Amino acid sequence: MDSVSQMALGAAVSVAVMGRQVGIGKAALAGALFGTLPDLDVIIDYGDPVSNMTKHRGASHGLFYLTLCAPLFGWLLGRRALAWRWTLALWLIFMTHVGIDVMTVYGTQLAQPFTDYPFGVGSVFIIDPLYTLPLLAGLWLALRRKSLKANRLGLWLSTLYLGWSLVAQWQVGIRAEQLLARQGIAASQVLVTPAPFNTLLWRVLAMTPTGYAEGHISLLDREPTPFVMHDGGHALYRQWRDLPPVARMAWFTKGFFSMSERDQALVITDLRMGQEPGYVFNFVVAQRNGQGEWHPLPVPRQFSERPGTETGAWLWRRALGQPLMPPG
Repeated sequence: MDSVSQMALGAAVSVAVMGRQVGIGKAALAGALFGTLPDLDVIIDYGDPVSNMTKHRGASHGLFYLTLCAPLFGWLLGRRALAWRWTLALWLIFMTHVGIDVMTVYGTQLAQPFTDYPFGVGSVFIIDPLYTLPLLAGLWLALRRKSLKANRLGLWLSTLYLGWSLVAQWQVGIRAEQLLARQGIAASQVLVTPAPFNTLLWRVLAMTPTGYAEGHISLLDREPTPFVMHDGGHALYRQWRDLPPVARMAWFTKGFFSMSERDQALVITDLRMGQEPGYVFNFVVAQRNGQGEWHPLPVPRQFSERPGTETGAWLWRRALGQPLMPPG
């Protein structure tokens, strides 16, 4: 999740555990700081953009490592009397940080050092105001009125929202299977993720033997819009599958990627984050020279594609159930 959500969650958890012992303000400040601590791995340069992306949320999000760190930080904060209370608070802050990261689609390596598998449920968007606002409101009321009840209510509401997102994702998955079957699309794997900032509109990505199909389903739909097929660049992947950055992206995305040739450049795209025709994570892994020969790049180049200005209005109208095809 975004840093604001992580800080708000960390502060709310800390206030719930430590508010009566050290004061609501101090507990909120410590919780906000430690709530964002695991994400500081973004400052580490692993040598190339593909490694930087796929190793983010790595060891710093491992439950084993965070469990070892909690007593150390707890002792530093509480010393004698409150050390174990702070240890509990920090352990809960770290666990909830990893927990809501896993709810996104990015990929969180929570089982390190035993496995680097990137876990991701994909039931909430990385920024969702309906998750974050109850936490912020509860904290604000707790700080202003010196009462813990509002903070607890904010935690409950945000947690219930995560539960709702799982139910909504399950319902959309059922509808997606029906719509894919109706269109005769044979999907090898299907990904259901929310559109930006909400859990009413969902993006469905279906990988097929020839490419991938993209569709959007709103919980308010009367008539769903059809899926649109796209070329996934399977021939390019078969040719370049052994190139390390290509192999790593194929693994990290769990197969939800495409390859394409653009302006004499070979590009691999993470299809999970974004929508046609714009995606956040694109990597140039090879380039054609003047003789038309391909040469792998020593260091891949990353670029992002911004959605068009009409996308925001389309998202709102499509979430409300209007049968509109995507702007792309």
